Amino acid sequence: MENALKTIQKLLDDAIVIKLIEVTSGIIIVGIIFRILSQVLPRQVQDSDLRYRIRKAITFVGYAIMALLIVLIFSDSLGKLTVIFGVIGAGVAFALQEVIGSFAGWVAISFGQFYKPGDRVLLGGIMGDVIDISILRTTLMECGAWVKADLYNGRIVRIANSFVFKEPVFNYSADFPFVWDEITVPVKYGSDRSLTREILQQVANEVVGEYMPQAQVQWQHMVHKYLIEDARIEPAVTLAANDNWLEFTLRYVVDYKQRRGKKDVIFSRILDEFDNTNGSISIASTTIHIVETPAFNVKLTDNT
Repeated sequence: MENALKTIQKLLDDAIVIKLIEVTSGIIIVGIIFRILSQVLPRQVQDSDLRYRIRKAITFVGYAIMALLIVLIFSDSLGKLTVIFGVIGAGVAFALQEVIGSFAGWVAISFGQFYKPGDRVLLGGIMGDVIDISILRTTLMECGAWVKADLYNGRIVRIANSFVFKEPVFNYSADFPFVWDEITVPVKYGSDRSLTREILQQVANEVVGEYMPQAQVQWQHMVHKYLIEDARIEPAVTLAANDNWLEFTLRYVVDYKQRRGKKDVIFSRILDEFDNTNGSISIASTTIHIVETPAFNVKLTDNT
């Protein structure tokens, strides 16, 4: 018992041990305080985006205060610990290079405008909406896979932030929250081409025309910000003739989250309008006729 007390007394007389105890206690206290703040303060905010940012800011400030606390406590002993920290740091950097890369990726994402929570992105062949960005990982609500179009499939995907340094990052909603989409309508030869073009143009204007003013403003910002040509925002109809039918293509701008829904409405409206033309316009389709193979009667004769 006496030896144990002497050992404890010896440790308490060591300045480094005292500082480690102070650091540990300080980190625990700061962690508890900021955990309470991260649970209480966001509840007072109604806006989900602002609530998320407040929670992230509280976490970041908490980590910063912990780091500052360590520096202040060990400020008079840093000279003695420089060599030790250098050796340990080199080993840790080698062992945790992926973690360090992810942290650097988080810094790049935060200040480089790669994406932000709420954006729809494509990372390494995985498309989804960004629902969280932590220090090491980006969390996506995945779209696609076994589900067609741009609908959620229910899987949560976590991707290391270091990914932004390795492959391209596709953002569907950064500076221009719209995408161009196209539908192709095959029409029989002999149909009224002018009426077909007029119907397609009219349907597009009625269904996606609501996006035109905002899309035009957003695109002008893109033109001023980047070296890019001034593209056409209004719906456009083009025609190509092939061996089977007249192929009309309707190109239009749509909100990136409404692409499938608007395509359904456009196709339904087009088919309804074609039905009202009393046969002036007919949808073309490929017809395959399978002919039964005739029977072959083969007779073999012996000439010997």
